Amino acid sequence: MFIKKFSFTSAIFLLVFIVQESLINQLTLPAGGFSLFLILTLVWAALSTPEVAASVGFGAGLLLDLSPSTNGPLGHWTLILVLLSFAISFFSYSDENMRGNPLSLIFMVTVGQAIALIAYVGSGFLLGLAATGFSQTITTIIGSSIWTLVITPLTLPAIAWLHNLAFESRMRL
Repeated sequence: MFIKKFSFTSAIFLLVFIVQESLINQLTLPAGGFSLFLILTLVWAALSTPEVAASVGFGAGLLLDLSPSTNGPLGHWTLILVLLSFAISFFSYSDENMRGNPLSLIFMVTVGQAIALIAYVGSGFLLGLAATGFSQTITTIIGSSIWTLVITPLTLPAIAWLHNLAFESRMRL
């Protein structure tokens, strides 16, 4: 049973990662665009137990670290997504009303995505990575948050359906 859940989840994340890297990253959207892969990771974490969310955050972070579009050291995204996925799952798992309410999930994913980008830029600064100007960074974070706020309601039903398929849960949004 564990192998089936792990294989199905890995296939979903790998497919969305490939779509993100090959199609979505090629779009030139105003104010930074969005990350479908990050949305998938954070929604999946919000719907899962904290242990599963940390595992998903580790796998997703490892894929983002190996992505050609990121320039940080190996483990940079992994650390951020493990901590953020666990935190999102911990907060949503302790309150059933949070998990069952689509508006709270959308808000949590949008805020989580902004926190992930801020943590990536902040820890990258501490690690000595080259960064853009402050105004460009703020514009990208705010723009990406707005795009996430727009895209998450469109993808939430599909992600919840895939999560239900993977974990055979009866939870409804």
